[in-house]
Amino acid sequence: MAANPASVGSRTSVRVVVIGDSGTGKSSLIVSVATEIFPENVPDVMPPTRLPADYYPDCVPTTIIDTSSSLENKSKLISECQMADAIVLTYACDRPSTLDRLSTYWLPELRRLEVRVPVIVVGCKLDLRDEQQVSLEQVMSPIMQQFREIETCIECSALRQIQVPEVFYYAQKAVLHPTAPLFDQETQSLKPRCVRALKRIFILCDHDRDGALSDAELNDFQVRCFNAPLQPSEIVGVKRVVQEKMPEGVNEHGLTLTGFLFLHALFIEKGRLETTWTVLRKFGYDNDIKLRNDLLPLTFKQAPDQSMELTNEAMEFLKGIFSMFDIDNDGALRPAELDDLFSTAPESPWSELPYKDAAAKNVLGGLSLEGFLSEWALMTLLDPAGSLANLMYIGYTGDAASAFHVTRKRRTDRKRQQSQRNVLQCFVFGPKNAGKSALLNALIGRTFSEKYTPTTSERFAANIVELPGGIKKTLVMREVPDDEVKTVLSNKESLAGCDIAVFVHDSSDENSWTKAKDLLMQVATHGENTGFEVPCLIVSSKDDLDPYPLAIQDSTRVSQDMGIETPIPVSIKLRDFNNVFRRIITAAQHPHLSIPETEAGRNRKHYRRIVNRSLMLVSVLACTNKILAPANPSVKVCTNTWYMNSVLLWCCWSCCGGCGTGCLQGLCS
Repeated sequence: MAANPASVGSRTSVRVVVIGDSGTGKSSLIVSVATEIFPENVPDVMPPTRLPADYYPDCVPTTIIDTSSSLENKSKLISECQMADAIVLTYACDRPSTLDRLSTYWLPELRRLEVRVPVIVVGCKLDLRDEQQVSLEQVMSPIMQQFREIETCIECSALRQIQVPEVFYYAQKAVLHPTAPLFDQETQSLKPRCVRALKRIFILCDHDRDGALSDAELNDFQVRCFNAPLQPSEIVGVKRVVQEKMPEGVNEHGLTLTGFLFLHALFIEKGRLETTWTVLRKFGYDNDIKLRNDLLPLTFKQAPDQSMELTNEAMEFLKGIFSMFDIDNDGALRPAELDDLFSTAPESPWSELPYKDAAAKNVLGGLSLEGFLSEWALMTLLDPAGSLANLMYIGYTGDAASAFHVTRKRRTDRKRQQSQRNVLQCFVFGPKNAGKSALLNALIGRTFSEKYTPTTSERFAANIVELPGGIKKTLVMREVPDDEVKTVLSNKESLAGCDIAVFVHDSSDENSWTKAKDLLMQVATHGENTGFEVPCLIVSSKDDLDPYPLAIQDSTRVSQDMGIETPIPVSIKLRDFNNVFRRIITAAQHPHLSIPETEAGRNRKHYRRIVNRSLMLVSVLACTNKILAPANPSVKVCTNTWYMNSVLLWCCWSCCGGCGTGCLQGLCS
C-alpha cells in the first residue's frame, strides 16, 4: 500500500539513526523490531535495516541505521546523524551512568553538530530495571525541559518484547507528524502559525459565514479530511466534549472557531498529531504550515523586461476585502484591522522590509485603500508567488491566470512609443544626502524631517498617482544606496525591470551634482551596453537652499547633450514637488523618449547607420547588375570592397575604369 500524501506530506521514506553509549542495547533493539525475536548474539554494529511500508499505519518504509560510539568510528557517527530524519537515543535502565550521559554528552553533542531533528529517548533493558528507581516521568521531565528537541521518552525490553515496535513508531511519527510546528510544549498551546492555518480552514468550511460550523458543515469537513462521515451521535458527542471544557466553543449555530481550535489542541495533547496534520495537508499545507508550492502554479513565461501586475478581478477582490475589514468605515485599515485581515496567513507579509512602511498611512497608522492596493502592487512586482499565496490565504479562490497578467516587453513598448503598464518602477540614484529618501517619503505623504539618516540598503515606496484626465497609475520607487550602485550594475539585466531612472542631487552642492552626473553616465552606459536603455530624469533637490550656479548650468548642459529633459527643481521641505511624480510617470509612459545618449553610444549608432546604408547600396548594386547586364552586355557592373577606418566603401566602374561614360551614373557617388 502506498503512502497517502495528504496524511504524511511529501515523505516517501524515513531514516532513523540509533545512537547511545556502548552496551545500552542499540543493536538488540534493531534486531528485535525487525524479527520480533531477541538475538542471543549480535554484531557490534548492525547493517542498515529496513521496515517495510506496511509495518506502520502511515505506510511509509523506515530505514534504521545502527552506530558505534567508539572513538575510531566517531566521524561515521557524525555523518549518519547529519543525514538522519530522526534520532533514537538509548540508555540502559540498569546503568544510571548512561542516563546521566544523555544530558552531559549526547544531547549537547547533537546541538554542537547542529542536528535539528526529533529525538526519541529510549530506556532499553526495561526487564533489568530496579523497581525502586523513580518513574520515567520524574527522571526525564527536567531533561526534556532543558532539551526541547526531545519528542518522546519511552522504556522498552527487547528480551521481553515490551514496547519495541512503539520505539520506531514514535520515531517515524515524529518525522511524518512533527509536534514542533504545531504545539508549544512550554506554554502547552497551539503555535501562532498553526492557529492561523486552522482559522483559514475554519473560514473555508463555514459556508454560510455565520461564525460557526453547523452539523452539516462539520460533516462536510469530516468527509473532506477523513473520507468518512460523522454519525449524528458522534457530532453531538464532539460538541458535548467541547462545551464541557470550553462553553464558548459551541453556540446555537454550531462549533465556533474557539471550539475548533480547542479540539485540535486536545488531539495534540493526547498524542494524536496525525489528526491535525491530516487536516492541514488536506487543505494544502506543508510541514512549515505554508501552502505547498504545487498549489501556487505561476506558469507565466516572463522575460527580464516584463513584469507582473494584478488583474481587474484581483483588484476588485482586494477592494471587497478592504471594505470587509474596515470595521469602523473610516476608509483606512488600522494596524489591528490589518492584522485581522492577515490572521489567516502564516504571518503578516508587510511587517518586514521591503513592504514595511512602503505605502502611505494616516496619522493613526491606518492604511488607506490606495495604500493597501499599492502594497499589493509592490508585492506582485517583487514576489508574484508570495503575492498569490497571500491572496489565497485571505480567501481568493481563483487561479493565478485570473489574478495576474504579464506586461508587454519594454522593448516592444519602445518600438510602439507607449507603455501600457499600470505599475511603473522607478530606480532612484544619487549620492549620499542628496535627498533620495526625502523624495520617496514625499511620494507616500510622510512629513519632511531635517534629520539625515543614511540609507544602507535598498528601500521601496509605492503610491497611486493621478494623471490629468483622471487616469491612475501606481508608481513604485526603489532607492538604490550610493554604495550599492556598483553591485546593481554588475548584473547585465539589472535595468530590465526599470521603467525609468531618476538621478537626485543637492542643487546647493557642486560635489553632489558631480557624483550624480557620474551615476547618470554609468547607468546610461550600462543601458547602451546591455540593450536595456531606460528613460532618465534629473531631479535638483533642496531648491529652498541657495543654488550652486555652476551646478545648475552644467546640469542643464548635460541634460541637453544627452537628449533628456532639463532638471526638475523640487523642495521637499517646502512641499514644492513641481509635479515631479506625474512627470516621472509621463516620461515612463513614453519609453522611447528621455533616453540618455553617451558620446560612445552616439558613435556606435553613427557607425551602424553607415553600415546599414552600405549594405543597402550593395543590395541595389546587386539587383542593378542582375537586371541590366543581359540587356546591355557592353556595360559591366563591378563591385570592389575594402575597409578603410572601419567604414565600408563601395564603387563601380565601366570597362574604361573610374566613373567614365560606361559607368552607371549616380551609383558610385
